[in-house]
Amino acid sequence: MSDSPPSQISPEAAPESAATENRSAKTRQLLGMKGAASGETSIWKIRLQLMKPITWIPLIWGVVCGAASSGNYVWNLENFLIAAACMLMSGPLLTGYTQTLNDFYDRDIDAINEPYRPIPSGIISIPQVVTQILVLLAAGIGVAYALDLWAGHEFPIMTVLTLGGAFLAYIYSAPPLKLKQNGWLGNYALGASYIALPWWAGQALFGTLDPTIMILTLFYSLAGLGIAIVNDFKSVEGDRQLGLKSLPVMFGISTAAWICVLMIDIFQAGIAGYLISIHQNLYAVILLLLIIPQITFQDMYFLRNPLENDVKYQASAQPFLVLGMLVAALALGHAS
Repeated sequence: MSDSPPSQISPEAAPESAATENRSAKTRQLLGMKGAASGETSIWKIRLQLMKPITWIPLIWGVVCGAASSGNYVWNLENFLIAAACMLMSGPLLTGYTQTLNDFYDRDIDAINEPYRPIPSGIISIPQVVTQILVLLAAGIGVAYALDLWAGHEFPIMTVLTLGGAFLAYIYSAPPLKLKQNGWLGNYALGASYIALPWWAGQALFGTLDPTIMILTLFYSLAGLGIAIVNDFKSVEGDRQLGLKSLPVMFGISTAAWICVLMIDIFQAGIAGYLISIHQNLYAVILLLLIIPQITFQDMYFLRNPLENDVKYQASAQPFLVLGMLVAALALGHAS
């Protein structure tokens, strides 16, 4: 039998473990995730952190879903490049604008919840942040206008969607409206921005944005509201101190967690029901099957400890939700 305790870490392994942990914290910092490291000095990495690249993915995916649901997307180099430009507009430019704007107006609450963020930590100045907000917004509008020209739109729908999304982002973060102060309004605005708006952009670019698609994606955005609630659990203490009425503050941790998962599951099931009504039964069954692992991870992680397991739950369950979005989009494209 060995005399050394099995849990003892050798001196050689300790620096390696610390280095791995440091790299992980640096990665989280660059992506704009919770639990990031502090002390970054590169201004471009700091600017990227403000834009939170991890949040671009749903918007990029929403464009893919919109293109798929249009029923008109054809795989060729031109369409691929145009779709990539739309993803650039929706993800890095407009989502980057939204996240930077949000950090600008949330600098007081971030000083409590996430003091390592660039603005409360003082590693970037306010004028630099304002310049970044304006440049990203102008670039997003410019790309949207160029996409309208490419598509030959008589009505500049891409530009209008961009301006509408930018305005929604502003009233979400900025006083006096500051929608995020209300757990329901703020999270629905966030859910619609992540699901409906990029979907509309992809749909309008390659097809026609009709009322059915708009209503259906706004309904789908109620599942996005549930996803948005997950993000509220990391800032409960700061929200409570500053009087923000997030759902965890209003209803308590446990009740808010149940509201969150029920929103996510019920409204996805509602979309599956709509697919059955338009005789897209196979797609509906696939969508329902994709809800099952989400429920499993909700039980394994989120409902048991939403404060500690929010990131783990999102990483485990959200791939199935976004895959379900594409299934629904393909069904709508097939039906059209």
